[in-house]
Amino acid sequence: MRKGFIFDLDGVITDTAKYHYVAWKQLADELGITIDLAFNEQLKGISRMDSLERILEYGKKENQYSMEEKEAFAEKKNTHYVTLLQELTPADLLPGVEQFLKEAAEKNIPCGIASASKNAPFILDKLGIKERFSIIVDPNTLAKGKPDPEIFLQAANALSIQPDEAVGFEDAQAGIQAIKSAGMYAVGIETQEALEGADQVVKQLDELSVDALLRV
Repeated sequence: MRKGFIFDLDGVITDTAKYHYVAWKQLADELGITIDLAFNEQLKGISRMDSLERILEYGKKENQYSMEEKEAFAEKKNTHYVTLLQELTPADLLPGVEQFLKEAAEKNIPCGIASASKNAPFILDKLGIKERFSIIVDPNTLAKGKPDPEIFLQAANALSIQPDEAVGFEDAQAGIQAIKSAGMYAVGIETQEALEGADQVVKQLDELSVDALLRV
């Protein structure tokens, strides 16, 4: 019997990948590195600094900057990204999300957010669903990012449930690996990635039954 749901944010609750791409592309252009949408797929589900490191490595500039400079680059990207997020409204929720969360709340099933995004509280507030989540894991408290299971284990602990009592929702391979390593049931939200290891894959949350997931 499952007792709680743990969600990634980007690509599962809403699609902010387009905003990430715009902000990362602008920064990359300034650094003389050209990235495209195909490369951007590699940045899904990983932290801001890890994303920056991948961009610098892609442009063969990983050894050209100090840690202080890299932190400044990451902050510049985030400032641009947050500006773009001002456009978010509840209309930007992905199909099925609002109804799924409503049904979970009606059945007193706690929900949590396990996202690498440090802007998760702000995004959820803009989407009008922040109150639907009992906990939001703070990425600053993590020693390791996905595919390490730490973020999902921390979420389960905060929800006062055992890992094998949780269902995790992800749209990135690193996230699916993290969920399975945590010992949870993994639901993949279909993307360009194959999402190997997911227990089931759907295109959107309205294809799922809360009751059925609780019984898996």
